Amino acid sequence: MALKRMDNVGIVVEDLGRAIDFFGELGLELEGRATIEGEWAGRITGLGDQRVEIAMMRTPDGHSRLELSRFLMPGVVSDHRNAPVNALGYLRVMFTIDDIDETLERLSTRGAELVGEVVQYKDAYRLCYIRGPEGLLLGLAQELG
Repeated sequence: MALKRMDNVGIVVEDLGRAIDFFGELGLELEGRATIEGEWAGRITGLGDQRVEIAMMRTPDGHSRLELSRFLMPGVVSDHRNAPVNALGYLRVMFTIDDIDETLERLSTRGAELVGEVVQYKDAYRLCYIRGPEGLLLGLAQELG
Protein backbone atom coordinates (compact mmCIF):
# COMPACT_ATOMS: atom_id res chain seq x y z
CA MET A 1 0.00 0.00 0.00
CA ALA A 2 1.39 3.43 -0.97
CA LEU A 3 1.41 6.56 1.14
CA LYS A 4 -1.25 8.96 -0.14
CA ARG A 5 -0.40 12.26 1.59
CA MET A 6 0.51 13.93 4.86
CA ASP A 7 -2.80 14.96 6.40
CA ASN A 8 -1.74 17.44 9.09
CA VAL A 9 0.79 18.49 11.69
CA GLY A 10 -0.51 18.81 15.25
CA ILE A 11 0.55 21.48 17.74
CA VAL A 12 -0.67 21.66 21.35
CA VAL A 13 -1.24 25.21 22.62
CA GLU A 14 -2.52 26.91 25.77
CA ASP A 15 -4.43 29.74 24.05
CA LEU A 16 -6.30 28.37 21.05
CA GLY A 17 -7.78 31.74 20.04
CA ARG A 18 -4.39 33.43 19.99
CA ALA A 19 -2.89 30.59 17.94
CA ILE A 20 -5.78 30.75 15.44
CA ASP A 21 -5.28 34.51 15.08
CA PHE A 22 -1.52 34.13 14.59
CA PHE A 23 -1.73 31.40 11.96
CA GLY A 24 -4.59 33.29 10.29
CA GLU A 25 -2.30 36.32 10.03
CA LEU A 26 0.32 34.05 8.46
CA GLY A 27 -2.23 33.09 5.80
CA LEU A 28 -3.80 29.83 6.96
CA GLU A 29 -7.60 29.59 6.86
CA LEU A 30 -9.67 28.29 9.75
CA GLU A 31 -11.31 25.18 8.32
CA GLY A 32 -13.19 24.18 11.46
CA ARG A 33 -13.21 24.14 15.21
CA ALA A 34 -14.58 21.43 17.51
CA THR A 35 -14.36 19.77 20.90
CA ILE A 36 -13.21 16.16 20.76
CA GLU A 37 -14.02 14.16 23.86
CA GLY A 38 -14.68 10.75 25.21
CA GLU A 39 -13.20 7.35 25.66
CA TRP A 40 -13.06 6.66 21.88
CA ALA A 41 -10.65 9.57 21.36
CA GLY A 42 -8.55 8.49 24.32
CA ARG A 43 -8.13 5.07 22.75
CA ILE A 44 -6.31 6.76 19.84
CA THR A 45 -4.03 8.93 22.00
CA GLY A 46 -3.59 6.51 24.88
CA LEU A 47 -4.79 9.17 27.34
CA GLY A 48 -8.07 7.52 28.34
CA ASP A 49 -11.08 9.79 28.78
CA GLN A 50 -10.13 13.15 27.28
CA ARG A 51 -11.56 16.52 26.28
CA VAL A 52 -9.68 18.57 23.67
CA GLU A 53 -10.58 21.74 21.78
CA ILE A 54 -9.16 21.63 18.25
CA ALA A 55 -8.95 24.00 15.32
CA MET A 56 -8.00 22.83 11.84
CA MET A 57 -6.13 25.44 9.80
CA ARG A 58 -5.66 24.94 6.02
CA THR A 59 -2.94 26.36 3.78
CA PRO A 60 -4.17 28.51 0.87
CA ASP A 61 -3.35 25.78 -1.67
CA GLY A 62 -5.59 23.35 0.26
CA HIS A 63 -2.93 20.64 0.43
CA SER A 64 -1.70 20.99 4.03
CA ARG A 65 -3.29 21.43 7.42
CA LEU A 66 -2.22 22.42 10.90
CA GLU A 67 -4.23 20.97 13.78
CA LEU A 68 -4.11 23.20 16.86
CA SER A 69 -5.18 21.47 20.08
CA ARG A 70 -5.88 22.71 23.60
CA PHE A 71 -6.14 19.88 26.12
CA LEU A 72 -8.78 20.47 28.78
CA MET A 73 -8.61 16.95 30.23
CA PRO A 74 -6.18 15.49 31.01
CA GLY A 75 -3.96 18.51 31.50
CA VAL A 76 -0.67 19.11 29.72
CA VAL A 77 2.22 17.15 31.28
CA SER A 78 5.27 18.42 29.40
CA ASP A 79 6.42 21.57 27.61
CA HIS A 80 8.79 21.53 24.63
CA ARG A 81 7.96 24.95 23.18
CA ASN A 82 11.22 26.63 24.06
CA ALA A 83 13.52 23.76 23.13
CA PRO A 84 16.51 24.87 21.03
CA VAL A 85 16.66 24.00 17.35
CA ASN A 86 18.98 21.05 18.02
CA ALA A 87 16.58 19.31 20.45
CA LEU A 88 15.44 15.78 19.68
CA GLY A 89 11.92 15.20 18.37
CA TYR A 90 9.61 17.32 16.29
CA LEU A 91 11.17 20.70 15.79
CA ARG A 92 9.24 23.11 13.64
CA VAL A 93 6.92 23.64 10.73
CA MET A 94 8.29 25.46 7.66
CA PHE A 95 6.04 27.69 5.56
CA THR A 96 6.83 29.06 2.10
CA ILE A 97 5.74 32.70 1.83
CA ASP A 98 5.82 35.45 -0.80
CA ASP A 99 7.70 38.18 1.10
CA ILE A 100 9.71 37.39 4.21
CA ASP A 101 10.18 41.02 5.30
CA GLU A 102 6.49 41.88 5.00
CA THR A 103 5.50 38.65 6.78
CA LEU A 104 7.91 39.31 9.65
CA GLU A 105 6.51 42.81 10.03
CA ARG A 106 2.90 41.55 10.16
CA LEU A 107 3.66 38.67 12.52
CA SER A 108 5.64 40.88 14.89
CA THR A 109 2.36 42.64 15.73
CA ARG A 110 1.14 39.22 16.96
CA GLY A 111 4.24 38.61 19.09
CA ALA A 112 6.55 36.79 16.66
CA GLU A 113 10.25 37.18 17.32
CA LEU A 114 13.12 36.41 14.97
CA VAL A 115 15.31 33.60 16.38
CA GLY A 116 18.56 34.34 14.54
CA GLU A 117 18.57 36.37 11.36
CA VAL A 118 17.18 36.24 7.86
CA VAL A 119 19.73 34.56 5.59
CA GLN A 120 19.96 33.92 1.88
CA TYR A 121 20.74 30.41 0.62
CA LYS A 122 22.36 30.69 -2.80
CA ASP A 123 19.95 32.23 -5.33
CA ALA A 124 17.17 29.94 -4.15
CA TYR A 125 15.74 31.09 -0.79
CA ARG A 126 15.65 33.66 1.98
CA LEU A 127 15.12 31.77 5.25
CA CYS A 128 14.58 32.39 8.94
CA TYR A 129 13.21 30.88 12.13
CA ILE A 130 10.76 32.73 14.33
CA ARG A 131 9.16 32.07 17.71
CA GLY A 132 5.41 32.51 17.40
CA PRO A 133 2.68 32.38 20.02
CA GLU A 134 3.72 30.53 23.17
CA GLY A 135 7.29 30.19 21.88
CA LEU A 136 6.39 27.85 19.00
CA LEU A 137 9.24 27.51 16.51
CA LEU A 138 8.34 28.17 12.86
CA GLY A 139 10.44 28.38 9.72
CA LEU A 140 9.76 30.86 6.94
CA ALA A 141 11.08 30.42 3.41
CA GLN A 142 10.82 32.90 0.54
CA GLU A 143 11.60 31.39 -2.86
CA LEU A 144 13.79 33.62 -5.03
CA GLY A 145 13.75 34.00 -8.80
